[in-house]
Amino acid sequence: MNEGLPEPEGILLVDKPQGITSHDVVDKVRWLYQTRRVGHAGTLDPMATGLLIILVGKATKASDLLMAQEKEYLGEATLGVVTDSQDADGETVETNPVPALAAEQVAAAMATMLGDQQQVPPMHSAKKIGGKKLYELARKGVEVERAPRAIRIEAFELLSWDSPRLNFRVHCTKGTYVRTIAYDLGRKLGPGAHLTMLRRTQSGQLRVERAKTLMELGAMSREQLVACLVPVQEAVPGADRG
Repeated sequence: MNEGLPEPEGILLVDKPQGITSHDVVDKVRWLYQTRRVGHAGTLDPMATGLLIILVGKATKASDLLMAQEKEYLGEATLGVVTDSQDADGETVETNPVPALAAEQVAAAMATMLGDQQQVPPMHSAKKIGGKKLYELARKGVEVERAPRAIRIEAFELLSWDSPRLNFRVHCTKGTYVRTIAYDLGRKLGPGAHLTMLRRTQSGQLRVERAKTLMELGAMSREQLVACLVPVQEAVPGADRG
């Protein structure tokens, strides 16, 4: 795909829009940069927006290092409605009245969720068990036992509370399912909850403010596209370019 031209190399920060998969973004970047050697450092669900780290060329070797970095998200959860996927893309399985809650009560419940803990991956996730992705089993109505994984919630801040919706900021370790955090918070508060909005704002030292939209990238020349690539060393100091 890249005949006669040197292979581009670096990290591309994309502001993913809602409604498409992370793999859709990878395919678009492959076409834009005319190279098959493109990957990502951590997926975002189709309903989620924000920072998607795309690795181009030899930068794909830094995938594990980039995926290991802590993440920050802005989110919205709605109390009183529980879905099978724990987010707005799922089917409603439970509805409950929302009690009168003060913002202080919501924030206090959030504060109890800080620190090291074990989190069970949701059935509607891309995690594999026995070679099968969990969401593939979930679509068939099959539920399997999932081993909990160690995570840490560094910060869980209430930004606004307008019953039944709350907006929050969360800073957490890799592999954390924010929709499960929303689900667990809903159980703590009583009526249950599901995630209605999620935006990744930061991964390690990389912030979404530096990211480009697919529309912006599509309007660029090859020289401009190459200039958008962040060197691996800048994103992961000490990384071996290999």
